[in-house]
Amino acid sequence: MTKRTLLFASVCALFLYTSCESKKEKKEEHAKFLVTSPIKKDTSITKDYVSQIHSIRHIEVRALERGYLKQIHVDEGQYVKKGQQMFNIMPNIYEADLQKARAEAKVAEIELQNTQLLLDGNVVSKNELAMAKASFDKANAEVALAQTHLGFTNIRAPFDGIMDHLHVREGSLLDEGELLTTLSDNSQMWVYFNVPEAEYLDYIISTDKDTKKEVGLLMANNKPFNQVGIVETIEGEFNNATGNIAFRATFPNPDKILRHGETGSIIMTTPLKDALIIPQKATFEILDKKFVFVVDKDNVVKQREIFIGAEMSNLFVVTKGLTEKDRIILDGIRMVKDNQKIESEFVSPKKVLSSLDLYTE
Repeated sequence: MTKRTLLFASVCALFLYTSCESKKEKKEEHAKFLVTSPIKKDTSITKDYVSQIHSIRHIEVRALERGYLKQIHVDEGQYVKKGQQMFNIMPNIYEADLQKARAEAKVAEIELQNTQLLLDGNVVSKNELAMAKASFDKANAEVALAQTHLGFTNIRAPFDGIMDHLHVREGSLLDEGELLTTLSDNSQMWVYFNVPEAEYLDYIISTDKDTKKEVGLLMANNKPFNQVGIVETIEGEFNNATGNIAFRATFPNPDKILRHGETGSIIMTTPLKDALIIPQKATFEILDKKFVFVVDKDNVVKQREIFIGAEMSNLFVVTKGLTEKDRIILDGIRMVKDNQKIESEFVSPKKVLSSLDLYTE
Protein backbone atom coordinates (compact mmCIF):
# COMPACT_ATOMS: atom_id res chain seq x y z
CA MET A 1 0.00 0.00 0.00
CA THR A 2 1.43 3.35 -0.94
CA LYS A 3 1.84 6.28 1.43
CA ARG A 4 -0.77 8.23 -0.53
CA THR A 5 -3.31 5.42 -0.14
CA LEU A 6 -2.63 5.19 3.62
CA LEU A 7 -3.03 8.94 4.03
CA PHE A 8 -6.34 8.88 2.16
CA ALA A 9 -7.64 6.01 4.28
CA SER A 10 -6.63 7.80 7.49
CA VAL A 11 -8.45 10.99 6.44
CA CYS A 12 -11.62 9.01 5.60
CA ALA A 13 -11.50 7.19 8.93
CA LEU A 14 -11.08 10.47 10.81
CA PHE A 15 -13.98 12.02 8.92
CA LEU A 16 -16.26 9.07 9.66
CA TYR A 17 -15.29 9.08 13.34
CA THR A 18 -15.91 12.82 13.63
CA SER A 19 -19.27 12.49 11.85
CA CYS A 20 -20.37 9.66 14.13
CA GLU A 21 -19.30 11.55 17.22
CA SER A 22 -21.22 14.64 15.98
CA LYS A 23 -24.38 12.61 15.40
CA LYS A 24 -23.99 10.94 18.78
CA GLU A 25 -23.63 14.30 20.54
CA LYS A 26 -26.63 15.65 18.62
CA LYS A 27 -28.70 12.62 19.62
CA GLU A 28 -27.66 13.02 23.24
CA GLU A 29 -28.52 16.71 23.04
CA HIS A 30 -31.97 15.82 21.72
CA ALA A 31 -32.61 13.39 24.51
CA LYS A 32 -32.07 16.02 27.22
CA PHE A 33 -35.35 17.64 28.37
CA LEU A 34 -35.88 20.79 30.40
CA VAL A 35 -37.83 20.13 33.59
CA THR A 36 -39.13 22.46 36.30
CA SER A 37 -41.35 22.37 39.38
CA PRO A 38 -44.64 24.06 40.32
CA ILE A 39 -44.25 27.18 42.41
CA LYS A 40 -46.45 28.56 45.19
CA LYS A 41 -46.99 32.28 45.30
CA ASP A 42 -49.58 34.97 45.93
CA THR A 43 -51.09 36.23 42.71
CA SER A 44 -54.40 37.34 41.27
CA ILE A 45 -56.65 36.34 38.42
CA THR A 46 -58.71 38.62 36.25
CA LYS A 47 -62.05 37.50 34.84
CA ASP A 48 -64.38 39.32 32.49
CA TYR A 49 -68.16 39.08 32.29
CA VAL A 50 -70.43 40.34 29.53
CA SER A 51 -72.55 43.14 30.94
CA GLN A 52 -75.56 45.35 30.26
CA ILE A 53 -75.37 49.04 31.19
CA HIS A 54 -78.45 50.81 32.59
CA SER A 55 -79.08 54.35 33.81
CA ILE A 56 -79.69 54.60 37.54
CA ARG A 57 -83.08 56.10 36.59
CA HIS A 58 -84.67 55.45 33.23
CA ILE A 59 -88.34 56.34 32.82
CA GLU A 60 -90.99 56.74 30.16
CA VAL A 61 -92.48 60.23 29.89
CA ARG A 62 -96.18 59.89 29.04
CA ALA A 63 -99.14 62.22 28.51
CA LEU A 64 -101.27 62.49 31.64
CA GLU A 65 -104.22 64.10 29.85
CA ARG A 66 -105.90 63.73 26.49
CA GLY A 67 -105.53 66.60 24.02
CA TYR A 68 -103.51 68.17 21.25
CA LEU A 69 -99.77 68.53 21.74
CA LYS A 70 -99.38 72.29 21.56
CA GLN A 71 -95.62 72.68 21.95
CA ILE A 72 -92.40 70.68 22.41
CA HIS A 73 -89.78 72.65 24.36
CA VAL A 74 -86.91 70.14 24.18
CA ASP A 75 -85.06 68.09 21.56
CA GLU A 76 -83.78 64.55 21.22
CA GLY A 77 -80.53 63.88 23.10
CA GLN A 78 -80.85 67.12 25.06
CA TYR A 79 -79.76 67.33 28.68
CA VAL A 80 -82.65 68.69 30.76
CA LYS A 81 -82.78 69.94 34.34
CA LYS A 82 -85.30 68.94 36.98
CA GLY A 83 -88.48 71.02 36.64
CA GLN A 84 -87.68 72.15 33.07
CA GLN A 85 -90.73 72.34 30.80
CA MET A 86 -90.72 69.58 28.18
CA PHE A 87 -94.21 69.38 26.60
CA ASN A 88 -97.35 71.47 26.63
CA ILE A 89 -100.77 69.96 25.85
CA MET A 90 -103.44 72.44 24.68
CA PRO A 91 -104.91 73.65 28.01
CA ASN A 92 -108.08 75.49 26.89
CA ILE A 93 -110.60 72.91 28.08
CA TYR A 94 -108.84 72.42 31.42
CA GLU A 95 -108.61 76.19 31.98
CA ALA A 96 -112.37 76.44 31.40
CA ASP A 97 -113.02 73.59 33.84
CA LEU A 98 -110.92 75.40 36.45
CA GLN A 99 -112.86 78.67 36.00
CA LYS A 100 -116.14 76.78 36.30
CA ALA A 101 -114.98 75.03 39.48
CA ARG A 102 -113.84 78.31 41.02
CA ALA A 103 -117.23 79.92 40.26
CA GLU A 104 -119.09 77.02 41.87
CA ALA A 105 -116.81 77.26 44.88
CA LYS A 106 -117.65 80.97 45.19
CA VAL A 107 -121.38 80.16 45.10
CA ALA A 108 -120.90 77.52 47.80
CA GLU A 109 -118.97 80.01 49.92
CA ILE A 110 -121.80 82.57 49.70
CA GLU A 111 -124.39 79.92 50.59
CA LEU A 112 -122.31 78.91 53.60
CA GLN A 113 -122.14 82.53 54.79
CA ASN A 114 -125.92 82.99 54.37
CA THR A 115 -126.65 79.76 56.24
CA GLN A 116 -124.40 80.91 59.08
CA LEU A 117 -126.39 84.17 59.36
CA LEU A 118 -129.68 82.26 59.39
CA LEU A 119 -128.37 79.95 62.10
CA ASP A 120 -127.35 82.95 64.19
CA GLY A 121 -130.96 84.14 63.93
CA ASN A 122 -132.28 80.68 64.86
CA VAL A 123 -133.94 80.40 61.44
CA VAL A 124 -132.18 77.18 60.38
CA SER A 125 -130.74 74.20 62.26
CA LYS A 126 -127.09 73.24 62.70
CA ASN A 127 -127.60 70.38 60.25
CA GLU A 128 -128.33 72.82 57.44
CA LEU A 129 -125.12 74.69 58.27
CA ALA A 130 -123.22 71.41 58.14
CA MET A 131 -124.72 70.65 54.72
CA ALA A 132 -123.67 74.08 53.44
CA LYS A 133 -120.16 73.53 54.84
CA ALA A 134 -119.94 70.14 53.08
CA SER A 135 -121.03 71.71 49.77
CA PHE A 136 -118.38 74.38 50.18
CA ASP A 137 -115.65 71.77 50.87
CA LYS A 138 -116.74 69.74 47.85
CA ALA A 139 -116.56 72.82 45.63
CA ASN A 140 -113.00 73.54 46.85
CA ALA A 141 -112.04 69.92 46.09
CA GLU A 142 -113.35 70.36 42.56
CA VAL A 143 -111.16 73.45 42.21
CA ALA A 144 -108.10 71.48 43.37
CA LEU A 145 -108.95 68.67 40.92
CA ALA A 146 -109.36 71.10 38.02
CA GLN A 147 -106.02 72.72 38.93
CA THR A 148 -104.37 69.29 38.92
CA HIS A 149 -105.74 68.41 35.48
CA LEU A 150 -104.58 71.78 34.16
CA GLY A 151 -101.14 71.17 35.66
CA PHE A 152 -100.94 67.84 33.79
CA THR A 153 -101.04 69.73 30.49
CA ASN A 154 -97.63 71.20 31.31
CA ILE A 155 -95.17 68.28 31.46
CA ARG A 156 -91.87 68.99 33.26
CA ALA A 157 -88.73 66.91 33.81
CA PRO A 158 -88.95 64.97 37.10
CA PHE A 159 -85.13 64.87 37.41
CA ASP A 160 -81.94 65.90 35.61
CA GLY A 161 -81.35 63.65 32.63
CA ILE A 162 -80.90 63.05 28.91
CA MET A 163 -83.87 62.84 26.58
CA ASP A 164 -84.25 60.01 24.10
CA HIS A 165 -86.22 59.76 20.85
CA LEU A 166 -89.40 61.83 20.44
CA HIS A 167 -92.38 59.56 19.76
CA VAL A 168 -94.79 62.40 18.87
CA ARG A 169 -94.73 65.70 17.02
CA GLU A 170 -96.39 69.06 17.66
CA GLY A 171 -100.08 69.00 16.74
CA SER A 172 -100.51 65.29 17.51
CA LEU A 173 -103.72 64.25 19.22
CA LEU A 174 -102.62 62.50 22.38
CA ASP A 175 -104.46 59.87 24.36
CA GLU A 176 -104.08 59.72 28.10
CA GLY A 177 -100.96 57.64 28.87
CA GLU A 178 -99.45 57.95 25.38
CA LEU A 179 -95.62 57.66 25.28
CA LEU A 180 -93.88 60.97 24.51
CA THR A 181 -90.19 60.11 25.12
CA THR A 182 -87.88 58.50 27.67
CA LEU A 183 -85.60 60.22 30.16
CA SER A 184 -82.34 58.81 31.59
CA ASP A 185 -80.46 59.92 34.67
CA ASN A 186 -76.87 59.04 33.73
CA SER A 187 -75.13 60.53 36.76
CA GLN A 188 -74.53 56.94 37.89
CA MET A 189 -74.86 53.72 35.93
CA TRP A 190 -76.00 50.27 37.01
CA VAL A 191 -74.03 47.55 35.23
CA TYR A 192 -75.51 44.04 35.38
CA PHE A 193 -73.41 40.91 34.76
CA ASN A 194 -74.08 37.18 35.21
CA VAL A 195 -71.90 35.04 37.47
CA PRO A 196 -71.85 31.19 37.44
CA GLU A 197 -73.05 29.40 40.56
CA ALA A 198 -69.60 28.13 41.58
CA GLU A 199 -68.07 31.61 41.40
CA TYR A 200 -71.04 33.06 43.28
CA LEU A 201 -70.46 30.55 46.10
CA ASP A 202 -66.75 31.40 46.23
CA TYR A 203 -67.66 35.08 46.47
CA ILE A 204 -70.42 34.75 49.06
CA ILE A 205 -68.41 32.58 51.48
CA SER A 206 -65.15 34.52 51.14
CA THR A 207 -63.77 36.27 54.19
CA ASP A 208 -64.03 39.72 52.58
CA LYS A 209 -67.63 39.33 51.37
CA ASP A 210 -68.72 42.33 53.49
CA THR A 211 -66.12 44.56 51.81
CA LYS A 212 -67.35 46.41 48.75
CA LYS A 213 -65.81 44.68 45.72
CA GLU A 214 -64.21 47.03 43.20
CA VAL A 215 -64.53 46.18 39.51
CA GLY A 216 -63.52 47.74 36.21
CA LEU A 217 -65.46 48.15 32.98
CA LEU A 218 -64.19 47.45 29.49
CA MET A 219 -66.31 49.40 27.01
CA ALA A 220 -67.46 48.15 23.60
CA ASN A 221 -64.43 49.78 21.92
CA ASN A 222 -62.12 47.60 24.09
CA LYS A 223 -60.99 50.63 26.09
CA PRO A 224 -61.28 50.73 29.89
CA PHE A 225 -63.82 53.09 31.42
CA ASN A 226 -62.12 55.80 33.50
CA GLN A 227 -64.07 55.13 36.70
CA VAL A 228 -64.07 52.26 39.21
CA GLY A 229 -67.33 50.49 40.02
CA ILE A 230 -68.56 48.88 43.23
CA VAL A 231 -70.52 45.61 43.40
CA GLU A 232 -73.49 46.65 45.53
CA THR A 233 -76.15 43.99 45.14
CA ILE A 234 -76.89 40.44 43.96
CA GLU A 235 -80.27 39.37 42.63
CA GLY A 236 -82.35 36.92 44.64
CA GLU A 237 -82.67 33.99 42.23
CA PHE A 238 -80.59 31.93 39.83
CA ASN A 239 -81.58 31.59 36.21
CA ASN A 240 -82.42 27.88 35.90
CA ALA A 241 -81.71 27.90 32.17
CA THR A 242 -78.15 29.24 32.48
CA GLY A 243 -77.20 28.48 36.09
CA ASN A 244 -76.13 32.09 36.56
CA ILE A 245 -77.10 34.84 38.97
CA ALA A 246 -77.00 38.57 38.22
CA PHE A 247 -74.65 40.92 40.06
CA ARG A 248 -75.04 44.70 39.89
CA ALA A 249 -72.14 47.16 40.01
CA THR A 250 -72.58 50.94 40.28
CA PHE A 251 -70.26 53.26 38.34
CA PRO A 252 -70.07 57.05 38.64
CA ASN A 253 -70.46 58.70 35.24
CA PRO A 254 -69.35 62.33 35.69
CA ASP A 255 -68.44 62.87 32.03
CA LYS A 256 -71.69 61.27 30.79
CA ILE A 257 -69.70 58.81 28.65
CA LEU A 258 -71.96 55.85 29.41
CA ARG A 259 -75.58 55.77 28.29
CA HIS A 260 -78.54 53.53 28.92
CA GLY A 261 -78.53 50.33 26.86
CA GLU A 262 -74.79 50.08 26.16
CA THR A 263 -72.86 46.83 26.54
CA GLY A 264 -69.41 46.09 27.89
CA SER A 265 -67.43 43.67 30.02
CA ILE A 266 -66.98 43.78 33.76
CA ILE A 267 -63.37 43.16 34.77
CA MET A 268 -63.08 41.54 38.21
CA THR A 269 -59.74 40.82 39.87
CA THR A 270 -59.63 38.09 42.52
CA PRO A 271 -56.55 37.61 44.75
CA LEU A 272 -55.17 34.08 45.17
CA LYS A 273 -53.04 33.20 48.19
CA ASP A 274 -50.43 30.42 47.93
CA ALA A 275 -51.57 29.42 44.46
CA LEU A 276 -49.74 26.46 42.89
CA ILE A 277 -48.68 27.69 39.44
CA ILE A 278 -47.31 25.90 36.37
CA PRO A 279 -46.68 27.10 32.80
CA GLN A 280 -49.46 26.29 30.36
CA LYS A 281 -46.95 24.95 27.84
CA ALA A 282 -46.06 22.11 30.24
CA THR A 283 -49.58 20.66 29.90
CA PHE A 284 -51.43 18.72 27.25
CA GLU A 285 -55.06 17.74 26.83
CA ILE A 286 -56.79 14.41 26.26
CA LEU A 287 -60.60 14.27 26.03
CA ASP A 288 -61.04 17.62 27.83
CA LYS A 289 -58.73 16.54 30.66
CA LYS A 290 -55.41 18.21 31.44
CA PHE A 291 -52.19 16.22 31.92
CA VAL A 292 -48.48 16.77 32.59
CA PHE A 293 -45.45 14.52 32.37
CA VAL A 294 -43.92 14.05 35.85
CA VAL A 295 -40.28 12.95 36.05
CA ASP A 296 -39.51 10.66 39.00
CA LYS A 297 -36.19 10.27 40.86
CA ASP A 298 -35.02 7.70 38.30
CA ASN A 299 -35.78 10.10 35.41
CA VAL A 300 -38.70 7.98 34.26
CA VAL A 301 -41.62 9.91 32.75
CA LYS A 302 -45.10 9.35 34.21
CA GLN A 303 -48.27 10.86 32.72
CA ARG A 304 -50.46 12.47 35.42
CA GLU A 305 -53.85 14.16 35.34
CA ILE A 306 -54.14 17.59 36.95
CA PHE A 307 -57.08 19.83 37.85
CA ILE A 308 -57.08 23.51 36.91
CA GLY A 309 -58.62 26.06 39.25
CA ALA A 310 -57.88 29.20 37.27
CA GLU A 311 -56.20 30.36 34.10
CA MET A 312 -53.91 33.32 33.58
CA SER A 313 -51.72 34.51 30.75
CA ASN A 314 -49.38 31.57 30.04
CA LEU A 315 -50.16 30.02 33.43
CA PHE A 316 -52.47 27.53 35.10
CA VAL A 317 -53.36 27.44 38.79
CA VAL A 318 -53.40 23.77 39.82
CA THR A 319 -55.81 22.67 42.55
CA LYS A 320 -55.11 18.93 42.47
CA GLY A 321 -52.58 16.50 40.99
CA LEU A 322 -49.24 18.20 41.74
CA THR A 323 -47.07 19.38 44.63
CA GLU A 324 -44.14 21.78 44.83
CA LYS A 325 -41.74 18.84 45.00
CA ASP A 326 -42.81 17.30 41.68
CA ARG A 327 -40.68 17.75 38.57
CA ILE A 328 -42.52 18.22 35.29
CA ILE A 329 -41.31 18.37 31.69
CA LEU A 330 -41.33 21.95 30.48
CA ASP A 331 -40.42 21.59 26.80
CA GLY A 332 -40.72 18.75 24.32
CA ILE A 333 -43.78 17.04 25.79
CA ARG A 334 -44.73 15.80 22.32
CA MET A 335 -41.44 13.90 22.06
CA VAL A 336 -41.82 11.67 25.12
CA LYS A 337 -44.03 8.76 26.10
CA ASP A 338 -45.32 7.38 29.36
CA ASN A 339 -42.68 5.28 31.24
CA GLN A 340 -39.87 6.54 29.01
CA LYS A 341 -36.50 7.18 30.65
CA ILE A 342 -34.97 10.51 29.75
CA GLU A 343 -32.08 12.80 30.50
CA SER A 344 -33.18 16.06 32.08
CA GLU A 345 -31.93 19.50 32.97
CA PHE A 346 -33.67 21.33 35.81
CA VAL A 347 -34.72 24.98 35.42
CA SER A 348 -35.83 26.87 38.52
CA PRO A 349 -39.52 27.89 38.57
CA LYS A 350 -38.61 31.55 39.15
CA LYS A 351 -36.46 31.58 36.04
CA VAL A 352 -39.28 29.97 34.06
CA LEU A 353 -41.77 32.59 35.24
CA SER A 354 -39.48 35.47 34.41
CA SER A 355 -38.99 34.14 30.89
CA LEU A 356 -42.76 34.01 30.32
CA ASP A 357 -43.11 37.77 30.88
CA LEU A 358 -45.92 37.32 33.40
CA TYR A 359 -47.77 39.79 35.52
CA THR A 360 -48.00 38.17 38.94
CA GLU A 361 -47.85 39.66 42.37
